[in-house]
Amino acid sequence: MSVLVAFSVTPIGTGEDVGELVAEAVRVVRASGLPNRTDAMFTTVEGETWDEVLAVVKDAVAAVEARSSRVSVVLKADSRPGDGRLEAKVATVERHLAG
Repeated sequence: MSVLVAFSVTPIGTGEDVGELVAEAVRVVRASGLPNRTDAMFTTVEGETWDEVLAVVKDAVAAVEARSSRVSVVLKADSRPGDGRLEAKVATVERHLAG
């Protein structure tokens, strides 16, 4: 089984420049050792179980909460058999674009 979770964490009430606080969340994700990718809008994490992935999301949110009294979280998830889908899904689209 593979669980992909794309999420964004936004500190509220800390001003417009939230990059430093968002970096705290990304640091937690990268330290988890799970496959992940960060882009301009979301960080996506891949794991074998819901518990494994959601624990990383929870810890990432907690890292931001430690420095902000309010945090907004947006989350999208995909669960299905297989692994390595973080890379495979993008590769499939790229193959279609090239073909």
